[in-house]
Parts: sequence; C-alpha cells; structure tokens
Amino acid sequence: MMENLFTKKVPLYLDTEESQLVLGDSFKVLTKLKPESVDMIFADPPYFLSNDGITCQGGKMVSVNKGSWDKLGESETGVEEKHRFNRKWIRLCRKALKLNGTIWISGTLHNIYSIGMALEQEGFKIINNITWQKTNPPPNLACRCFTHSTETILWAKKDEKKSRHFFNYEKMKEENGGKQMKDVWTGTLTKPSEKTEGKHPTQKPEYLLERIVLASTEEGQVVLDPFCGSGTTGVEAVRLGRKFIGIDVSEEYLQISKRRLEKISE
Repeated sequence: MMENLFTKKVPLYLDTEESQLVLGDSFKVLTKLKPESVDMIFADPPYFLSNDGITCQGGKMVSVNKGSWDKLGESETGVEEKHRFNRKWIRLCRKALKLNGTIWISGTLHNIYSIGMALEQEGFKIINNITWQKTNPPPNLACRCFTHSTETILWAKKDEKKSRHFFNYEKMKEENGGKQMKDVWTGTLTKPSEKTEGKHPTQKPEYLLERIVLASTEEGQVVLDPFCGSGTTGVEAVRLGRKFIGIDVSEEYLQISKRRLEKISE
C-alpha cells in the first residue's frame, strides 16, 4: 500500500501502491495531512456557477447547476463569503505542501480573481498565469457578450526565500517543437472517450493534466487534488509514475475516480 501521509485516521475509499482516495469534506481531510508532505497540488475548486441558469451542451439547452458542491449556503452569496472559502482551503493546502512544492489552481472569471488574491494573502507567489484556450467551447446563448472560451490556471509556489520550485524546462521545450513553451495552451474540451467511466460537469482533459504533472513534478513524488472529481489528476499522476491523493465530497464522482484509477493500474 501507499505510504500513509495522514496524521489521523481517515476512511480510505481506495488504497493502492500508487493512489489513495478519501471521501469527505476537503477542509476536514486536509487538516489530517502531515505538514509539508506533498510535492504538488492541482485544484479545480467550485466555481459557484450553480445559479439556476441555462447553457448549451451537445447542441441542447441544459441547466448550469452542477450540484450542491458548487453552491454556497443560502446566507453565503456575497463576494466576501466566496473569498473566505478560497482563503481557507488554500491555507490548508499550503500547510500540506513541501517547501519546494507548487500549486496549480484552475478557474474562470467567476472565481479566479478571488483565488489570485487569496494565494498572495496566504503566502504564495504566483509563477505563471496560464490561459487555457478551448478550441470547441459551447456557444453563447444569450448573445450579450463574447463567447467564453478560456480558463485561467494559476501556478504558484511558497513565497519564501529558501523555496526552489521544480520546472522541467527542457521537457516543455521539447514538447513545443524545440521552442520555449508560452503561457497560452490551446486544445479541445474533454473527449467523450475520457468519460467512459462516468461524466463530471467540469472534467478536465487528460492532456492538460499530463502537461502540468510533467512540468512540475518528478517520478515518485506525491500529487494531491483536494477536489478530485472524476480523477483526471490521479489518472495522469499514476500513469506518469507519481503517487496520488484525491479528496472529494461526492461518492458518485469518487466512484468514477476509483474506476479510472483501477483501470490505469491494470
């Protein structure tokens, strides 16, 4: 089994040599991780978009509501509440991250500015602002603004003098045809072939996580995803020889993660 990095017992939904899945509230589970025990964190936190609106998916009008995990409480609808939420989980992630570790956080205009501020407030220094440009975004049904076709991914390290983050510069240059890789990454939305074990409304494509894992970790290191959803981070971490810890509050999505991780380990 994988090394236990928790200071207190947690119910493991999956426990193999390469990965661990934990079903539970990320805030509570993160407090039980050993300080400075993980090498890299990728987080795709709630965007708080579940407001009963509509969007387009597969040519059909569908609700934007993703689930209770994407909503704040009835009394928690303001900017301050969202920002407190972001500062809290980022603070807990910082404690779990090694001195030379880094964190990647994906978001849209709905939450990424709060996240950028929260990172700096909680002792991080932003390394890069990655723009992920989607080649096939859903159309804008309202026709009252430009079509939303990008997401931002912030890459940050601990803002400490002794912090020396890892960046696989040569590998990224090689992947970019021998030229320095820029901070705009272009590609499609998640392929249907990556959703055969079940669907998640904000599932990231595997090529995106492959690049992130290769760019900022080395083989054998530990990758953490505190909102792991359908497990794409884990799939790429394990496939590339890293260890993985995933946390999610939804058993439905953790089942998808479990099936995908078991499949990659076969």
